[in-house]
Amino acid sequence: MAVKIRLLRMGKIRNPQYRIVVADARTKRDGRAIEYVGIYHPKEDPSLIQVKSDRVQHWLSVGAQPSEAVQRILEKTGDWQLFKGLPAPPPLLVKAPKEDRQATYEAEAKAAAGVETPAKSTKPAKKATKAAAAPEAKADAKAAEPKADAKADEAKPAAAPEAAEAKPEQTKAADPAEPNREAVAETAEDPAGAGADKS
Repeated sequence: MAVKIRLLRMGKIRNPQYRIVVADARTKRDGRAIEYVGIYHPKEDPSLIQVKSDRVQHWLSVGAQPSEAVQRILEKTGDWQLFKGLPAPPPLLVKAPKEDRQATYEAEAKAAAGVETPAKSTKPAKKATKAAAAPEAKADAKAAEPKADAKADEAKPAAAPEAAEAKPEQTKAADPAEPNREAVAETAEDPAGAGADKS
C-alpha cells in the first residue's frame, strides 16, 4: 500500500483550513485518513502551522511520501531537514499570544476604582512630579510678590503729599451732611430773601 502525507481541505469558502494527514494514495483528497499529524491555516497572519514532529518522522522513516505542499510545510518546520540530515531552518514566525480578557478587565476595573496596579505605577509618578512642581511654582510667585509690593511702596511716598492736599476738598464734597448745613445757614441769615425767591 502506497502511503502519502498530504493536505485534507476543511474550512469555508474563501477560508481554507487544512489538516496534514497520512492517507492511502488511492483515497480521495478529503476521504478517510490513517492518521492526523498536523494543521495548516494559510489565511492567518502569520500562517498557522502545527505538526506532530515525532509522528511525521515515524511515517517518513517507514516510507510515506509527502506531497509537494506538505514537503514545503515540513521544510518550514524543520522536520524535512531533520529527516534528511540537513541544517535546521530559521524558526517559524508565531502569532503573539492573546491577552487574557479576564485579567485585562480586572486591571481596568481596578484602575477605574482608583486602586493602583504595578503596571500602571508610572502614571501616578508623573502626576506626583507635577504636584511637587506646583508648590515650588507657587513659592516662586509668592517670593516675587514682596518685590512688587516694595516697588509700590516706593511709589506711594512721592504721591502722598498730593493725595493729602486733595483729601480735605474731597471730604467736604463727599460729606452729604455739609451741603444741607450750608443751605440751612443761608436760609437762616436771609429769611426774607429766601421767601422772595420762592414767590
